[in-house]
Amino acid sequence: MATVILVRHGRTTANVAGVLAGRAAGVRLDDLGREQAGRVGTRLAAVPLVGVVSSPLERCRQTAQAIIAHRADLAGIVLDKGITECDYGEWQGKALKDLASEALWSVVQSHPSAAIFPGGESMATMQARSVAAIRHHDAAFESQHGPGAVWVAVSHGDIIKSILADALGMHLDLFQRISVGPASVSIVRYGTRRPEVIGTNTDSGDLSWLRAVAPAGDAPVGGGAGNAEEPPTSPS
Repeated sequence: MATVILVRHGRTTANVAGVLAGRAAGVRLDDLGREQAGRVGTRLAAVPLVGVVSSPLERCRQTAQAIIAHRADLAGIVLDKGITECDYGEWQGKALKDLASEALWSVVQSHPSAAIFPGGESMATMQARSVAAIRHHDAAFESQHGPGAVWVAVSHGDIIKSILADALGMHLDLFQRISVGPASVSIVRYGTRRPEVIGTNTDSGDLSWLRAVAPAGDAPVGGGAGNAEEPPTSPS
């Protein structure tokens, strides 16, 4: 199957202010966030991407633009509401320190599958529509470009955590155990037997090995040889 690189947007002004931005307009990357987006674009420059899909929200579009800035071979960004931020309803725009005193806060922390944001969506709905969107694009890219296709989805922290939880076979109630930092890279492949989570929450390291990803197969007993490329042979 194809390989999807899940990228969280860089740090925003709302992240620094401790505000739950949600789907509010005008939330942009701050200076550090722009630097982070630039670094992830540089990391991905060595990877032969076949497409970049982004949440429509500005902070994700800014991050996606930093990625395609290195890609003369890509025409543009595909926007998909399926991977947009959770609809936090009445929680949107409020300070996290104030929300922490709400009764729903403990549900979100310990039993998120039961959490429904007032005037918004449930976390279960959030996971279902984001996983469906990722799998749809993954199948489309594989159909068009073959099983070695590698593509990027730029989204939000809770969205990526819920996608990773699904790929790991974890119940949504456990997804708070996953950390997804600003401008981090996580990698998933949806094989015929099971999804394979290749990496989570990385903000550094070489990704050039993704130029030649082996076809998905059975899990290697003992762990296998890893994804590193063979070192170049010295001339004799």
